[in-house]
Amino acid sequence: EISCSLVGSEMCIRDSMSKTVTGGRLAYADLLRAVAMLAVIIVHLAGSQLGNVPVGSAEFHVLNAYDGLTHWCVPVFIMLSGMFLLDPKHSLSSSKLFFGHILRMLVALVVWGTAYALVTQVSAAGLSWASNKAAQWQELQGKTHFHLRFLYMMVGLYLITPILRAFVRGASRADFHWFFLLCFVFVNLLPTLLRLWPNETVRLWVNNLNLHLVLGYVGYYVLGYYLKTYTLNRAAEYLIYLLGILGAVVTVGGTAWLSQQRGTLVQTLYNYDSPNIALMSVAVFVFFRYVLGVSEERSRRQRMSSVAQVSFGVYLVHVFFLIVLDRLHITVLSFPPVLAVPALTAVVFLCSFAVVWLISKIPLVGRYLT
Repeated sequence: EISCSLVGSEMCIRDSMSKTVTGGRLAYADLLRAVAMLAVIIVHLAGSQLGNVPVGSAEFHVLNAYDGLTHWCVPVFIMLSGMFLLDPKHSLSSSKLFFGHILRMLVALVVWGTAYALVTQVSAAGLSWASNKAAQWQELQGKTHFHLRFLYMMVGLYLITPILRAFVRGASRADFHWFFLLCFVFVNLLPTLLRLWPNETVRLWVNNLNLHLVLGYVGYYVLGYYLKTYTLNRAAEYLIYLLGILGAVVTVGGTAWLSQQRGTLVQTLYNYDSPNIALMSVAVFVFFRYVLGVSEERSRRQRMSSVAQVSFGVYLVHVFFLIVLDRLHITVLSFPPVLAVPALTAVVFLCSFAVVWLISKIPLVGRYLT
């Protein structure tokens, strides 16, 4: 962490407040991880029906608000991973990286990917040896369930983690700023503008530059470490909040406007690499660090820690309960969406948490499955 002599006394006081630690864990990170998991469920519940309601209807606007305002969840999960794994103060050997992180993701991919594929096959053809074989083959081909694609991306980030750790270890604050500028322009801004207003000349220039180092989700990954390590002054913090609010308005309002203009749902501004989602994600992370991460109430911090420790497992299994709801013909349109989304989110989360907690108690394999 930057020393107090470099950042000033006010910022050091705020930094110490924002880093309440419980048992070696950052309280604000645990709280953010738990809330991000709820946001993922909201995205999946609201998003599953957003395309099934008339554009411009009351249901459309409610679901668009829920869906759009929680799309920061995936970038924040990536930032939470980067804030710890890229920290040079914490040792990360090759064996620890592989067995503690990469292997865990691969096991989860195989086990849960096969389980979801089997559910799909059984629903279509019934339970049989052939359906089981087809499920395993589908998983081996990488045709996994939609939410498990996140795991492939995380394995990719883990593979380049040693290189990124070397970068953050030697980078100055100005180096980080230049890196984030390149990420924002070539990952967030230009691709989104090209999706909305295609231009072959700009696209050709972007492709010819071949700036692969800053592409994908690596910017969010490094940003998590940066926001944990460097302290923001008041002006920067408030500017981030304002930009985050602007991002939220663009996400919800822009999606509604584009959809009404084209007469069908347009989700361009929902992309996790769009600039509006990036601004929202940074604002949420900063807000949890400086505002919501200061509680000294031990009982609450312990509850958040227990939820955060199984959040990965909840992510893996929650879609099973979405499938169950679908089989029961229960959706966020079954009753007023403004109430249905939070109510069904709570049901799915609690059921998922209970199942994951039980699985986590299985000796040896529990930690790899949750």
